[in-house]
Amino acid sequence: MKARSASANDAATREILSVSQLNRVVADLLQRSIAPLWVVGEISNAIRAASGHWYFTLKDDGAQVRAVMFRSRAQYLSFVPRNGERVEARAVVTLYEARGDFQLAVEAMRPAGAGELFQRFVRLKEKLQAEGLFDPARKRALPELPNTVGVVTSPRAAALRDVLTTLRRRAPGIAVVVYPAIVQGVDAPTSLVAALHAAARRAECDVLLLVRGGGSIEDLWAFNDETLARAIAASPIPVVTGVGHETDFTIADFVADERAPTPTGAAAHAVPDRRELAERVLRAAGRIERAWWRRIEAIEQRLDTAARLLRSPSAQWQARAHRLQALSQRIVAFGRLSLQQRAMRLDRLCSNVRAPRTDLAEQRLAHGVLGLRRTAAQWLVRLDERLARRAAALELVSPQALLERGYAIVHDAKGHVVASVAGAAVGDALQVVLRDGRVDVAVQAVRPGETATRTLPSA
Repeated sequence: MKARSASANDAATREILSVSQLNRVVADLLQRSIAPLWVVGEISNAIRAASGHWYFTLKDDGAQVRAVMFRSRAQYLSFVPRNGERVEARAVVTLYEARGDFQLAVEAMRPAGAGELFQRFVRLKEKLQAEGLFDPARKRALPELPNTVGVVTSPRAAALRDVLTTLRRRAPGIAVVVYPAIVQGVDAPTSLVAALHAAARRAECDVLLLVRGGGSIEDLWAFNDETLARAIAASPIPVVTGVGHETDFTIADFVADERAPTPTGAAAHAVPDRRELAERVLRAAGRIERAWWRRIEAIEQRLDTAARLLRSPSAQWQARAHRLQALSQRIVAFGRLSLQQRAMRLDRLCSNVRAPRTDLAEQRLAHGVLGLRRTAAQWLVRLDERLARRAAALELVSPQALLERGYAIVHDAKGHVVASVAGAAVGDALQVVLRDGRVDVAVQAVRPGETATRTLPSA
């Protein structure tokens, strides 16, 4: 019993988890068990941290849940979350392990009831982007110093006051033309397009500001109109949009030549600040003045140098005469020196020249003649010896030598040598050649196989 109790305690000890391990297990379990889903609720306690993350609570009449939207996702929001707004959030159910708080990690969020509007916004954005209306290469640069600025907005809107205040502060000398338009409601797109066409037809502005204050997605929906987007793209005058707040994006912003986060920012983009412009002018004037003085100093220095080098014609002719005389003296001196050097060289050559010695040549010639004679005599002796040897060899094989030794050569009637009894027949006329003449004979008998014997004469 004690042994079983000890084993059970060990097993329980191995299953004990720390708080961090427990929270991690629960967080993993939640993320694996529950797929991302859409949750609808009202925002409260909304806080935007310095890191760019949004922290808030989603609640309804019966419950609430903590939520976080990280900066990487929050930057794509088309509105600013505010307390009391009813939203739809696509979120992942998880657990904040450090505090053990159940929370939602929000990936996307839209105003409740604006889902269909958002889908229409996305479809139109993709369509116009595919056509190239958002291409940066199509967009034009704003004029650096515009003379007249046009503003397309509602005359009663606070955005117009912000724009006029900014233009007056930054560039009070620039003319402003307001093209009234409706900026909210069903008739707003048509009114905005008409104002853009009027500005293009009158051609009195260098840049156009299309502005409106902040609001919900429904309030800003007129700026997501396709006809308005195409009118902005076709405008001959560069267009700067300043619609809503910094986080609000509309189709007009993507098509415009430049997008500002607010109406005030649009005015600041359109005209230069007079103080900055004055500083630029002063800096340019300073650079021009310094360059001018450097140019004057360089010219004065060249003038001083030229004045030092400037002399009267008579002085110049005298200087040239002195130079010519010096050159003549140098030429004469050089000629004399050259002649002296050549004379000394000739003397050295003459001293080195000696009469040739013929006695040594005669001795060498005499030795050479003697050597040739000895060589010729030795050569002749060797030739005589070789000739005698070859003559003796020829003598040994000569037919005449055989005849001298007592032998005879037999020819038939045709002159052929008869070397065998087969070549002779009884009655044939033969010629026998001896050493001192020829004997004509006739064959009386032919005896094959018999060898003639004869006593050879003594030498």
